Amino acid sequence: MANIENVLVPNGLVEGRVLAKKQWTEKLFSLEVAASIESYVAGQFTKLGLLNSDGEWVRRAYSMVNHPEHAYGQDHLEFLIIADDNGQLSPKLNDLEVGDKLFVGKQPSGFMTLEEIPDYATALWMLSTGTAIGPFLSILEDDSIAKRFDSIVLVHAVRTQSELVYSDSIECAKNALGDKFHFVSVVSREAHPTSLNGRIPELLLKGEVQKQVGLALSAPDSFVYICGNPAMVKDTSETLLELGLTKHLRRKPGNFASENYW
Repeated sequence: MANIENVLVPNGLVEGRVLAKKQWTEKLFSLEVAASIESYVAGQFTKLGLLNSDGEWVRRAYSMVNHPEHAYGQDHLEFLIIADDNGQLSPKLNDLEVGDKLFVGKQPSGFMTLEEIPDYATALWMLSTGTAIGPFLSILEDDSIAKRFDSIVLVHAVRTQSELVYSDSIECAKNALGDKFHFVSVVSREAHPTSLNGRIPELLLKGEVQKQVGLALSAPDSFVYICGNPAMVKDTSETLLELGLTKHLRRKPGNFASENYW
């Protein structure tokens, strides 16, 4: 990686420092970063950036795991990342240690927020694969959801049990939200006693997720956020259409919206 001392930083990036790192698996990790960025809301993302070996800036979008009003303050950001062997940035991020410098997008983005959900929704479903659980963990920390929704469902699909991360945060959500909160884990490549097995679209179509949480997934009460790999987002969107839900647009409110995670 090129030396990032005394370099001209592109517009829109600010300097940050790694405060802490948690290695969940060899390639799955969380970075806590100190960086002064503009105000954001739960569910949004920003960019992380580094110079590559050719001295070129590489930037990718990552969601904040932490709520902006968490105990350490808005300038203390947390990101859940998986190192892609073919990636230009994520393996370099995985090499960072506490105290190392990186660069962070000053302006957060994204519309997968509580403010975008229509008022008629009383049940919030959040469907994620892999690191895409990140923005939903931020949303779960928002004090407003307990009053706004009668039920909140978080689904996290991964390949192996070791990728079921942030169990402490999920337990905190259970304690804070009580019977309103339902968590469903899905593991696709190995047997896990407390998880469903398969892919989110098929499990929804068969009604297995709905059965586990004891709730119907139907319009107009349900609103679904889908976040994950493009194939999952596409297939799940098609499944929701089959189940009678409609895509949400600002000009035409509906029952689900999505965000691809790359």
